[in-house]
Amino acid sequence: MTQVTTHNLGFPRIGARRELKQALEAYWRGESERAELEAVGAHLRQRHWALQADAGIDLLPVGDFSWYDHVLDLSLMLGVIPERFGVGADADDLDLAFRMARGRAHPDDPLAARACEMTKWFDTNYHYLVPEFETDQRFTLQAERLCAQVRQACDLGHRVKAVVVGPLSFLWLGKTNSGGERLALLENLLPIYRELLLQLRDAGAEWVQIDEPILALDLPLEWRSAFERAYFSLQVSGLKRMVAIYFDTAGDNLALACALPVEGLHLDLVRAPQMLLAALDRLPPYKVLSLGVVDGRNVWRTDLAATLDMLGPVHERLGERLWLAPSCSLLHVPVDLEQENDLDPELKTWLAFARQKLDEIAVLARALSHGRQTVAAALSASGNAIQSRLTSAYVHRAEVRARCEQLPREFDRRQPDYAARAPLQHERLRLPLLPSTTIGSFPQTAEIRAARHAWRRGDLDDATYRRHMEAAVADSIERQLEWGLDVLVHGEPERNDMVEYFAEQIDGFAFTRHGWVQSYGSRYVKPPILFGDVRRAQPMTVSWSQYAQSLTDRPVKGMLTGPVTVLQWSFVRDDQTRAETCLQLALALREEVLDLERAGLAIIQIDEPALREGLPLRQQEWKNYLDWAVRCFRITTSGVRAETQIHTHMCYAEFNDIIEAVAAMDADVVTLEASRSNMELLEAFREFDYPAEVGPGLYDIHSPNAPTVEALTARLEKALEYLPAERLWVNPDCGLKTRTWAEVGTALRAMTAAARRARAGLKIDATVA
Repeated sequence: MTQVTTHNLGFPRIGARRELKQALEAYWRGESERAELEAVGAHLRQRHWALQADAGIDLLPVGDFSWYDHVLDLSLMLGVIPERFGVGADADDLDLAFRMARGRAHPDDPLAARACEMTKWFDTNYHYLVPEFETDQRFTLQAERLCAQVRQACDLGHRVKAVVVGPLSFLWLGKTNSGGERLALLENLLPIYRELLLQLRDAGAEWVQIDEPILALDLPLEWRSAFERAYFSLQVSGLKRMVAIYFDTAGDNLALACALPVEGLHLDLVRAPQMLLAALDRLPPYKVLSLGVVDGRNVWRTDLAATLDMLGPVHERLGERLWLAPSCSLLHVPVDLEQENDLDPELKTWLAFARQKLDEIAVLARALSHGRQTVAAALSASGNAIQSRLTSAYVHRAEVRARCEQLPREFDRRQPDYAARAPLQHERLRLPLLPSTTIGSFPQTAEIRAARHAWRRGDLDDATYRRHMEAAVADSIERQLEWGLDVLVHGEPERNDMVEYFAEQIDGFAFTRHGWVQSYGSRYVKPPILFGDVRRAQPMTVSWSQYAQSLTDRPVKGMLTGPVTVLQWSFVRDDQTRAETCLQLALALREEVLDLERAGLAIIQIDEPALREGLPLRQQEWKNYLDWAVRCFRITTSGVRAETQIHTHMCYAEFNDIIEAVAAMDADVVTLEASRSNMELLEAFREFDYPAEVGPGLYDIHSPNAPTVEALTARLEKALEYLPAERLWVNPDCGLKTRTWAEVGTALRAMTAAARRARAGLKIDATVA
């Protein structure tokens, strides 16, 4: 039998105990020096390489580590630095990277500026920093930081595969500030990429993995045509190149991908197993085919026996040209399942995190190279786990399935329509023009987190914990009244996370203690594991909202996370369709919405920031997804009375191309992140007659920079060019849990002052009617 090579597309950079987060935030607070931060990064890289090598991975990725975001790293490496951050800025300067990502590198940064736009990495919850190109963009190369990492890994005795985002994907993912064509920049970019490959070769890289995930998209002909000439020009003697495609099928780009003049091709067979036969038929006889057969985006254990049945004939055909890997970078899954001591023992056997997924790759390779008998114990454990999950009573609830099957046809339709509802809502709420509000959360202070941790450990009883949280709610209400906000929120001090909090109170979910994954920068999330049929066990938010409303005559919003976002931001079961699971979530959340209304809440916000994220990469699949996703949102909200105002919130994604679906959700008010793109999102409202009310986010809550009244007024006046004052709201672009109270107070005082200034400019002093 011929040997099968194993490799990995990327490893979680955050550390098993979130060491990277702690080091970054200490540096940003000015509590540590650059050398201390650099030492943490070097240690994490070294440890992660050793973990992968010990698992039996032959070629280790270098370049997957990043302080904030790998696309930002590439922008810096190639000299794509917006002018506002300083002409001739040193691209190797970490402070510059943090300034571009956050607007500020540390508390005393004299060069603070507007942060770069941030959006979702394809259909994941990871966020990347959008490259900003000029029409005459000049590219330069500063690759020493990456080359130093390659040398570091080689010196430790590892076989190295450098990892970079490919030139065409890099251009596609960026934007031109002056409206120029990104593809026109390719000819100037390619010589810089070739020089990068030469430097990686000289540093000791054996292979380079060039990620071109846009080959999983519907590409215009001119972009497809550019691939062959680009990769023909990137041939470098002594360095082998592998183009990696992941997250979906290559579809009509598969023949192009197979024909590219490179030495290897990686395909994601977890997302698109149907590609295999066509790829085998088209693959040239010299080329390595890397198959992503272990899911890099979900936590379920691989069915090793079934995978080997599929791989056996491929191995016979390709021999040593068959490589095995996860489907994509393991950035999207937690680090190590062995840390999870509180999971149900049976459920734990169903799971695999990053370290366990590497073990699965190694087992598959050994079975193919040396026979299944050499890994009999691993195959037996895998088979037992698969069978256990298939037959477990934990997974299926007959009453949940029956309810889903018996819904009336018009169950998702709210009556009457917005035009008839709006006057009733305005009469009930009596809000001023340009009403001001926030998105939901307020700072999760050290005191709040300490109380919650003590309660979870059993060191605080329920009554004492409740008093702590009610005090935090009362403080939030008092501050909002002082700042002059029109519609208030309770601040969510009791919530650990906008998804996990709800999942903890819905049957069908399990939870980890250390299952963190990176969302952006130092912002990590701990997705719950949705393993079975779901139902609401009891009211989840009603008492907190009732208490907050009892403290003020101004309206307080009830705050929920919507079904699509709970689905997208969980590790979701893969034994039924996402549409079926989302419908179950919608029915559970609908019960909570109706309870909030019965409790007297006049406004209920159901956040759906992940609606765009869940959109399939191929446009032919968009309609099916949007049909069931929008229907699930409407099922969540359709039971309320006409005078109850429904809000939703969306952020950090490109919503312009689904604006009609956003309108079809039939929310009365939608608030949207808009500030990092300098309000470009508003163009959608020029081209589409949006039927309801809109709150474009006026300032970037992820930057520590304080917005001024003048800047906020200018953005509000710009919004008034696109939307009538009667349908415009004033709000930040996202929740405020990651900011300090001092930052929040400064920003919201400025925001409410801008709203008052704008109202005065309209020469109208009346409530919306």
